Parts: sequence; C-alpha cells; structure tokens
Amino acid sequence: MNALTATNFNFPGQTNVYHGKVRDVYFIGEDCLAMVATDRISAFDVILPKGIPFKGQILNQIAAKFLDATADIVPNWKQATPDPMVTVGVRCEGYPVEMIVRGYLCGSAWRAYKSGVREICGVKLPEGMRENEKFPTPIITPTTKAEIGAHDEDISREEIIAQGLISEAEYEQLEKYTLALFARGQEIAAKQGLILVDTKYEFGKHGDQILLMDEVHTPDSSRYFYAEGYEERFEAGEPQKQLSKEFVREWLMDNGFQGKEGQQVPEMTDEVVAGITARYIELYEGITGEKLVLNASAEDLTARIENNVKQYLNAK
Repeated sequence: MNALTATNFNFPGQTNVYHGKVRDVYFIGEDCLAMVATDRISAFDVILPKGIPFKGQILNQIAAKFLDATADIVPNWKQATPDPMVTVGVRCEGYPVEMIVRGYLCGSAWRAYKSGVREICGVKLPEGMRENEKFPTPIITPTTKAEIGAHDEDISREEIIAQGLISEAEYEQLEKYTLALFARGQEIAAKQGLILVDTKYEFGKHGDQILLMDEVHTPDSSRYFYAEGYEERFEAGEPQKQLSKEFVREWLMDNGFQGKEGQQVPEMTDEVVAGITARYIELYEGITGEKLVLNASAEDLTARIENNVKQYLNAK
C-alpha cells in the first residue's frame, strides 16, 4: 500500500502552489484551485513522519459528500472531484479564523475544563460539567488560522471583531452558517447511529459572496460518538466509543508526545500505520453508510492524479 506524502505537479494554467499540513493546493489561473488531499497525517499541529494509505481519498470523498449535502445552507467552493484524492473549486479569500463548534464537553475543551478553566474563547462554561456531557446549546470557540508549523490560537468573538479580522455583520453571518451546518451534520450523523460531537468550518469570500471552504464533517475535522450506549457510558463515567482522529492523538499521548518542544514522535511501525488505515476505512463507512471503494490500482498515484486533473482542466 503506497501513501502519497508529497506532490509537485505542474497543471495547465498553474500559477502557484501551497503545501499545507495535509492538503496541497494548486492555484490555476485567477479563479480556480485544485486541492490534493495527501496521505499525510498531522496531530498537535505536527505532521507525522509517515503517511496513511487511503487517508487522502477517504477525507476527500467524505468532504465532497458533505459539501453537496449542505449546499442549500451555504454555497461552497467545490466544482468537481476529478480524482478520488482531488477537489477542484473556486478560489476564495479565506477568513483568518476557523469556526469550531462544540456540542459536547470533550477533547481539548475537557482537558482545559478539568484544569479549572471555565471560559473558552469568551464563552462561559457551567460549573459541574462532566467529560462528554452535552452542552445546553452548541458553543462556538473560534481559533486563528496558523501557518504550517505554528499552533492555532483560541480567540473570542469580541477579539475577532475588535481586531478587525472580520466585520461584525459578516461574523454574525458566519455564526449562523456554523450553527446551521452543525445542525445538519448532527441530523445526518443520527441517521447513521452517530452523534456529531464537534467540528470546524472554514469560510472565505469569492467577490461579495461567502462560501464554505475546505473539508466538511470529516474525521480529521470532526469528532463522532456512537449513539448506542452513549448515555450508559456517560453515566458510568466510561470513555465513549467514537469515530474521530482522537485515537491518533491518544496513541501519541500514551507514548509521551503532545507536540511540545523537545518531545519525539513515537515510532510509526508498519503495524501502527496499517491500524490507522483500518480505522480511517471504518470512519468512512460509519460516517457515510457506504462501502469504501479503494482506488489502489497498480498505477502510480502521482501519475493517476496528474492525468485526471489535467483531463478535467483541459475539458473546462
């Protein structure tokens, strides 16, 4: 099983390229971009040393599915998926914040809460909450968008507006979109016997129009619990059975790595990598309710992507 961890394409009309933590973005002409979902995997804002076969395909296909399933709420950047690992879409000017929405107290929010924190991103949290407890209503806890190698930073609604990062009117619109998207995601998840626990959205502008960008409701950007047994596990104080990338973070923490200076990423053996691939396939099938068709032909991944994207662009 091959993993695509680096790309260096030269597509027709290409003007620039940006290599992100997981995605490589190729700018085509003035108005188009091709986003390649590589098999790189990151945690704690660190790119891990080995790629995960099929991860890029899985994330790209989930994102495409949910972009289509939410297009009636907010228009999005997607135009086509010419390859299982590529989405081609409209070039936007991204807002400098990510909209994180949480329905339950878990993950980094729980770790902060457990340490005594009672306010996250300007949102006050009730006393006496327990891990994995549902919030009375979903909360939005934005972060700044960091460059590669840097950490995203929590920021409040008030700070975003005061610093002029986003106008008050546009930020209010982003909040409305965020909550509506989250509600739709929860509805879709419930049909699969899942709970959409938390997720993040990225928005941008194309002209005067706000568009939803990047991935949506994938296991890299979202956390899902299995609905069956949630209440029993919560009442018993037991960990929830979940579909998310949290298992990767937990494996890293169990092996002494949280992305802090001086810490070493634990060895990613072939067995560890194969195990992560298996979990991503489980994530795909659990979230979408569909069997994953693995695109693992003998053809070189790089050549396949290049051919598919060039064919699409030349036909536009």
